[in-house]
Order: sequence, then structure tokens, then C-alpha cells
Amino acid sequence: MLARTWRSPSGFIGWFRPVNQRIIGRRFIATAFVFFPLSGVLALLMRLQLAAPENTLLGPERYNQIMTVHGTAMMFLFAIPVMEGFAIFVVPLMIGARDMAFPRLSAFGYYIYLIGGTVFFASLFLGIAPATGWFNYVPLANKIYSPGLGVGIWTTMITFIEVSALTAAVEIIVTILKLRAPGMSLDRMPLFVWAMLVMAVMMMFAMQAIIVASSLLIMDRLIDTQFFLAEAGGQPLLWQHLFWFFGHPEVYIILVPALGMISTIIVTFTGRPIFGYTALVLSLVATGFVSFGLWVHHMFATGLPHLGLSFFMAASAMIAIPNGIQVFCWSASLWGARIRFATPMLFVLGFFAIFVLGGLTGVMVASVPFDLQVHDTYFLVAHFYYVLIGGAGFPLIGGLYYWYPKMTGRMMSERAGRWSFALAFIGFNLTFFLMRQLGLQGMPRRVYTYVEEMGWGDLNLLVTAGAFVLAAGFAVTLLNALWSLRRGARAGDDPWGADTLEWSTSSPPPPYNHRHIPVVRSRWPLWEWRGARERPVVTGLRADRRETLVTTTLDAEPQQVQVLPGPTIWPFLSAVAASVGFIGLLVHPIFFVIAFFLVFFTFVGWFWPRRPWRED
Repeated sequence: MLARTWRSPSGFIGWFRPVNQRIIGRRFIATAFVFFPLSGVLALLMRLQLAAPENTLLGPERYNQIMTVHGTAMMFLFAIPVMEGFAIFVVPLMIGARDMAFPRLSAFGYYIYLIGGTVFFASLFLGIAPATGWFNYVPLANKIYSPGLGVGIWTTMITFIEVSALTAAVEIIVTILKLRAPGMSLDRMPLFVWAMLVMAVMMMFAMQAIIVASSLLIMDRLIDTQFFLAEAGGQPLLWQHLFWFFGHPEVYIILVPALGMISTIIVTFTGRPIFGYTALVLSLVATGFVSFGLWVHHMFATGLPHLGLSFFMAASAMIAIPNGIQVFCWSASLWGARIRFATPMLFVLGFFAIFVLGGLTGVMVASVPFDLQVHDTYFLVAHFYYVLIGGAGFPLIGGLYYWYPKMTGRMMSERAGRWSFALAFIGFNLTFFLMRQLGLQGMPRRVYTYVEEMGWGDLNLLVTAGAFVLAAGFAVTLLNALWSLRRGARAGDDPWGADTLEWSTSSPPPPYNHRHIPVVRSRWPLWEWRGARERPVVTGLRADRRETLVTTTLDAEPQQVQVLPGPTIWPFLSAVAASVGFIGLLVHPIFFVIAFFLVFFTFVGWFWPRRPWRED
């Protein structure tokens, strides 16, 4: 009965109807890992262009288009959505819930992301992609200097995609705060869940800024407002303030979930509780809070008052404190432990070496005098990738190896995983360590070529070679994931000997996640239950409708039962209707009005009839 109640429909039409978090989470992750190699190919094309001086592989306009699509896709179509996907799939399992709080909202957010990302990438192949960089600075992005559809595609699609991010943020926050298993008080939540909660709260505040900025630019280009046009009284720097108020927290929106993955993997592969749980939680919260106070870190060279710059310089250095605390706690957890060096753990150890180097350069560029010297050079590019790929990419790949058995019921190849780590680690450092040297030698970023007399040719050739080694490392992981879907060794319920609730159910999980919602009495429930004949569980939930337990925010005491909605095509239709408005804005504002009524009618179908809540 329970399996029939929670099953998802099959067939072609059925593909558009599921709302279950297991399916939506896997779709987010799979789609993100489609955009990832596409973006990687664009990066390799840029490196081939820069491998030799005065190369003619790419012209300036095509190079700028590729640079813009690569950067935008990596940030908006891969890094954030893939973290959302892990949250949607793992968090309900980890906290003992049967689904997300608003399953249809998850499905709606996914289709928004899929449509927006597809349209954005299609612009490159149609030759109408934006060429203003992933940051889309004005006045270059104004209609006067960038006519055509390119910038319009960037602004409308980014606004559209951020709607998806906001839906995910709402889902994650409510699910964590209200659907935890009884007994899982806030001080018993897994660190990964804490990280996802911090990420979601940050998204709720940061995404507003980029939506406002892109909306203002849309109006400048579409109906001739003058928000960013200096000669008409506008403020070009307003774009930078709005963009970077989103942009710098975005780095930590990507990083914070990775920090939660690291804590989870360390606990599992050392076989003992994490050192400094409270300090790690407070560090995650502090990282999220402080990240909103240093957006001007990206604007040191814009001529802002020195008194203001001194505040942001101090804030930029201060962000290293909570990150340093986490590194010390992880180091203490590893000290003296009998570490199992499986592939997930290798990627975590690789993170330590790379992230510490990235953090050191972060402290360097936090200094205004030093930043002014290197701001527009490849030193900044290298620092950026040391923090993002080293700080988030390596733990993300480790997390993929770690949770892949739970998602698919199959183990990924350990031998291929070790090769992937070795190639990625060597290729990464060969690429970006030498890129730092190029920056110190004065090579500017955002250029499509350079003259031979500058003497940068040899280093650029080595950087390009390193990029291909790095790409090979990531390609091995992607091929390993595809191969293991059918041929990987079958995984048991808990192949790693982990401590959290997602490993208490089958691999892959059933549609309802947990047959009986567990009762939690410690931070490491699976270790506590080892050898126990019975596990404490919740009883009384009906099997003939989709029910999950709602608990109190602080102590996770049972409060009521929530009846969740079943499969429906309305979230997909609503996403299509919304896309009519956003894509139609490229042609005429009237499409936004048309889409408003289309979305209204699809929402009526979505919310009719409304399922009841039953009080216990």
C-alpha cells in the first residue's frame, strides 16, 4: 500500500508529473552535470586560444561570447543547482522526512531551471549569446554599446533561473525547520543539514539583489529607463553594488554546502564523531553572515572612498577566521584516526591543500594596496578558481562518490576514482598555480590574445596543458558515474558504515524514503543503533495517502501530520507559462502580461483542490 501511494507515474507524459524529492533531486544533479562538461569544453576552447601568442583560433567577439557563457553557466547553471540537487535528494533522507515540504514547488523549480539553462546555452549555438562577461557590467551591457539580443538573453534568463533558486531555498528552509524526525533537535542535526540551511537562508537574501539588478537592466534596454546610464543621471556603479552584493555571497552559497560534505565524509571515514561540532556550526553561520559584508571586496579599484574601503578590507580578512576554525576542527578530527582512504576521502584531503592556498591568496587580495596591483590580472582568476574548484569542486566530487550508492544502488569504481583524483589534483595545480605567476607578471584577464614580446607564451602553454589534464580527471568521474549505473557493484544499505539516517534505508531509497519515521536520540543515530534489536520509530501515519510528520522548530517534538500532494503536470505547465513571459520579453513587453494570465490559470490548476492538514 505504501509503495503504491508514493509511486511516480511512468510513460512519456508521466516524466513531467513526478514531484518526489528523490526524482527531482537526481534530475537537478544530472542536469547540472550536463551543463558542467559543456561549460568545460568552452573553457578548453579559451585555453587553446591563449596557448600561443597572437593565436587566431577564436576572434574577439566569439571569445567574449564563450567566456560569458562559460562563466555564467558554471555559476548559475552548475555550481548552485548541483548543490540544490544534493540538498533536495539528501536532506529529507538525512532528517527522517518522507519528502520535501512543498513537493510541487521543487518540480516547478526544476523545470524553470531546465528551460532557462537550455535557452541560455542555445543562444551560443545560434550566434546570439551575450559577450559582456558573466558579470555583465554596465555601461558595456547598455543598449547603446551592446545592441542585439545577447545581453537581453543574459538578463532575462538569469532572472528566470534565480526564480528556481528561490523556490529551492524556500523548500530547504521549511523542510529542515519543520520536517525533522522526532528528537532531532537543532543541536543534533547533521552538519550537512546545517550547511544546507545556511546556504538556503543566504540564497533568500542574495538572490534578491541579482533579480533587482537584472530587472533594472531589462527596463533600461526594453523601455528606455536610465538606471545605469551616466549621461542621463543614472549610476553605473549601482550595477556593481547590486551584482556583487549577490556575487560574493554566491561564492559562499556554493562553498558552504561543500563544507558540510567535508564534515560528513570525515566522520564516516574516520569512524568517530567530529571534533568541535558546536564550533563548526557557528563557523558555518558566521561564514554566511560575514559574506554579506564584503561585496566591495570586488570594487577596490572603482574609486570608492578610502574610509569605506578600510571597512571592507577588514571584513574581507575576517571571513578567514570561521573558515580557519573549520580547518582546525577537521584537522583535529583526522589526528590519530584510522582513516579509510576511499575516493571520497581522497577528494577531501585534496581540498585541504588547495583551499588553504586559495585562502592565503584571499587574505592577500583583501589588502587594498595589493589588490590594486593584481585586480585585473590572472592572479585574481587563479585565486577565484582555487577557492571555487578547490574549495567546492573537490568536496562536491567527493560527495558524488559518497552518495552515488544511495542514489543508484551501485558503487562507483574505486580504481577509476583514484585516477580521477590524481589527474584532477595534478591538472588543477598545474593550471592555476602557474596562472598566478602569469598574473604577477602582469598578464591581464579578459583578453583574447597577447603579443609574443610579453613573454607569456610558455607559461600559457603549460596552463593549457594543465587544463586538459584537469578536464581528463573530471571526465573520468563522469564516465565512471555513467558506467557504474549498469555495471557498478551493488551497494548495500550502508556501504560506508556511516552515522546518518539516509543510510538506514535501502539503496536506492523507496519512494517514501522511510517506512517508519525514526526517533532520534543522538547526533549519530546509526552508530547508536548498531546491534540493537529494535529501533525507535513513529507509528500511526496512514499508508493510503502521502503523509509525513511535522515537528517543532527547536526540539523536533511531534506537532502534526502533513498530507503531501501527489504527482501532477501543473508545475511543468506553470514553468512553461512563466517561460513565455521571460523569453517573450526579448521581443515585446506584452508577452509578460500574456504570461501573467497563463501562469494564473496554471496555478489555479496546481492548487485545486487543496489537500487538508490533519491535526494529531
